Amino acid sequence: MHSHSFFLFSRARLVCGALVMVALLSGCASPITARVSSFQQWPADAVGSSFGFLAPTDPTRELEQASYASLVTAELVKQSLHPAASGQPARILVDLSVSSQLENRSYSRPVYQDQYVYRPGFRDAAGRIYPGYWVPDPFGPRYVGNQQLMETVQVSSLRLRLLDTQGPAGSSPRTVFESTATHEGGPSPLPTVVPYLVRAVFDGFPGANGRVQVVRFKPDTGEVIRP
Repeated sequence: MHSHSFFLFSRARLVCGALVMVALLSGCASPITARVSSFQQWPADAVGSSFGFLAPTDPTRELEQASYASLVTAELVKQSLHPAASGQPARILVDLSVSSQLENRSYSRPVYQDQYVYRPGFRDAAGRIYPGYWVPDPFGPRYVGNQQLMETVQVSSLRLRLLDTQGPAGSSPRTVFESTATHEGGPSPLPTVVPYLVRAVFDGFPGANGRVQVVRFKPDTGEVIRP
């Protein structure tokens, strides 16, 4: 095979292989991650206690807040707690808040540029002259620097506090568990993110005091990815 054709064939094969790899990777969605920090002084006798929610701070989102509260309720029931009966005081008070904001962030991306090398002409044994030509560098594109780009990131956060009302007469409820879960990703409706944040907060509940962890979920099934 002529050297010119050989290099073109080799480069085409490399490009095709890269395209196949990109196609395979694009079909694999990244895990959904939540960074969680928690602090706790969970009472040992809390099993079987009742709980109730504090009034939301934003009355204009009452129905939305109620949907998030139902997610927390399901997790607290798993911890052997139960909702307080209507009109009855609850031992554990639940303070729940969620927020979301968009941030523009800059990041750098490496830039690679195709290079060409010159193949000089030559004369063969029969006296035929072959002119020189330029071909793509067989070692592939060369790194030429970084490009600064901007991206929009949605930062969604959930803050949960559990307060114990059981204490000396006249004393204020004391915080026995507090946790913050944060997810960073592309813009998406907050109601689709909150269920993951709630589950991340209760992963390993109540956990060690001062615990910081990253909880990952499979994007197709929602299952927690264990190490």
